Amino acid sequence: MGTDGGLVVKGSWSGLGWGLLAALFYGVIPISIVLFGVKRGELTDKHIRVRRQRVVPMSLSLVSVAAGITLLYVLGAPADVSALVVAMLVGLVSSLLVTIGWQISIHNSVAGGSVMILLLVFGPWMLPAALGAAAIGWSRIVLKAHTVSQVLAGTALGGTAALCFALLR
Repeated sequence: MGTDGGLVVKGSWSGLGWGLLAALFYGVIPISIVLFGVKRGELTDKHIRVRRQRVVPMSLSLVSVAAGITLLYVLGAPADVSALVVAMLVGLVSSLLVTIGWQISIHNSVAGGSVMILLLVFGPWMLPAALGAAAIGWSRIVLKAHTVSQVLAGTALGGTAALCFALLR
């Protein structure tokens, strides 16, 4: 396969490596922070149901994501990967700002933003993914973790990440 400026062209296996590196800073490290907080007794559970407990782990997650963005930039990650990680940071900051004052479904913020980004990248073939976001919202309501308005607001808030992604790619 050919390369473009030292990067392997789209559709190659190098995308998996970039994705795994991004996942480390956006997923693995943040969930480790949460699980460590639960283990130490500083957080009630992995879902951080007590809103005031969300600020510290979400702030530490911001640091992780910012470090990941920096590393991806320094290493010359493809534009779509960088755009996605910056969009995730925007989504995280938006969720953090809202959750300080109101209980919002961060699960649905992530799910909604993910579906919107999948639609932007792959088109209407990804529309069935919306069923996954709806199932997540339904489960949050059934578990009495959120109200319908908190789930809908969370899903809509995911649009900030999708808009950011669309503008950066």
